[in-house]
Amino acid sequence: MRNIWTICKKEMKSYFSSPVGYLLLTMFALIIGFFFWNVVGYFAMMGQRQMQMGGNMNVNEFVVRPLIQNMSVVGLFLIPLITMRLFAEEKRQGTIELLLTSPISDIEMLVGKWLSAVFMYGAMVAFASISFFFLFAYGNPDLKPMLVGFLGLMLQAGALLSLGLFISTTTKNQIIAGSTTFGVSLLLWTFEWVAGYETAAWAKVMSYISVIPHFESFARGVIDTKDVIYFVSLTFLGLFLTARSLESLRWRS
Repeated sequence: MRNIWTICKKEMKSYFSSPVGYLLLTMFALIIGFFFWNVVGYFAMMGQRQMQMGGNMNVNEFVVRPLIQNMSVVGLFLIPLITMRLFAEEKRQGTIELLLTSPISDIEMLVGKWLSAVFMYGAMVAFASISFFFLFAYGNPDLKPMLVGFLGLMLQAGALLSLGLFISTTTKNQIIAGSTTFGVSLLLWTFEWVAGYETAAWAKVMSYISVIPHFESFARGVIDTKDVIYFVSLTFLGLFLTARSLESLRWRS
C-alpha cells in the first residue's frame, strides 16, 4: 500500500506542477456552471407556469438529474486529458525503464497511477459541484439521489480511466493516447444507439456494453447491482489489460 500511495501522490503533484490540473478544474467547473445556470433558469420559468396551473416540479428530476447527466457527457472529453500522460509521458522521457526495473510491482504501479486519475476526476467533480449548494440554499432537493448520481459518475470515470490507462501504455505520444481514449469512450457511449433500430442478439449485446443504460439508473438515483457489476468489471478489464501491457514492456526493457 505504501508504494501505491507514493506513486499516487507523485502523479497528483505532477498534475498541479503544471497548468494541466488547474485547467481541467477550471474548464469542468465553468462548463458545469454554465449548464447549471441554464437548467435552473429553465426550471424557474417552468416552475412559475406550473404554479399558475396549480402544479409542482421536482428539483431532483428537472435540475439535479440533467446536471449529473451533463457532467457524465463532459467527462468523456476530459477523461482522455487525465490519462493520456500517465504512461505515455514516462515512455517519451525514457523514465519508464526506471519504473519497470524498480522494486515496485506492476500492480502497485498501475493502481497508484489509476488512483491518481480517479482522485483528479473526483476533485473536478467536487469543484464543479459547488453550484449544487445553491439548490439547498434556495430549494429543497433530495440529497440521497444526488449522492447516488455522484457515485455513478465516479464508477463510470473509474472504468473509462482504467481503459485510458491501458491505452497510455501502448504509445509514447500523448496526443495519440488521448485521442484513442476519447474514441473508445465515445464508442462505449454510443453503442446503445444500435438498439434503437435493431433487435438482433448482437445489437442487444452492443446495447449492454454501452455506458448509457448502466449510468441512467444512477442518474435517476437508483443503485442497480447489475450496473455496479458492469462498471466494476469494465474497470478490472482495463486494469488487467494495463498489467499485461506493462508485463510486455518489462520483458522488452
